Amino acid sequence: MGSVYSTPVATLYIIGTPIGNLGDLSPRAAEILKTAGLVASEDTRQTLKLLNHLGIKVKMVSCRAQNERFAAEKVLSVLAQGQDAAYTSDAGTPCLSDPGAVLVRMAAEAGYPVLPVPGPSAFAALVSIAGGMDKTVVFEGFVSPKAGKRRSRLAELLDRKEAFVLYESPFRILKLLDDLADLDGERYICVGREMTKLHEEYLRGRASEVRDRLAVRDTQKGEFSVYVSGKKG
Repeated sequence: MGSVYSTPVATLYIIGTPIGNLGDLSPRAAEILKTAGLVASEDTRQTLKLLNHLGIKVKMVSCRAQNERFAAEKVLSVLAQGQDAAYTSDAGTPCLSDPGAVLVRMAAEAGYPVLPVPGPSAFAALVSIAGGMDKTVVFEGFVSPKAGKRRSRLAELLDRKEAFVLYESPFRILKLLDDLADLDGERYICVGREMTKLHEEYLRGRASEVRDRLAVRDTQKGEFSVYVSGKKG
């Protein structure tokens, strides 16, 4: 079957980028970044580090949550000129707790192909090594930083049978683990810290056990991903 497009049409590529180890970028992603007419990024400073590592020089534009619609118009103008464009978030796969959905929707509605370039994802990476026995895993991402809302949402998630994955900052990870331990102290969890980076670490057990191991440290460093097993019975 031939292409649905009678003439070549510029494409927007949504690119998964390393969550730590720069060696995890796929050759296909590197080639698209090299040939794109424009690279839109959640944080151009972060993406520039990757591009410099690859020796790539390309026009860039900031496309974050606060200016996504405005930036999307710039991307569309490049696509209208027949040049491909790419979008990257700070790290990992865009649109998972990151901006990108507005840009994707606008490009698709304008008639341009929007294609994924699969790559690293903190969610998928954690699930792969968590050792969970759950058939279904819910991606929740960041819960509210407000104590009441956080605890209420955790109670809802814990009441379901599915496992779930959370993201948390080093400033709130102990509070999150306190809530999990208090709400359901028997759940198996796996916490990933600094995944694929130099000080990569995984902590497994009950929430109280993992919390105690972290609490004795002077400070909590790095971004955390948390796998919580599903409700039994």
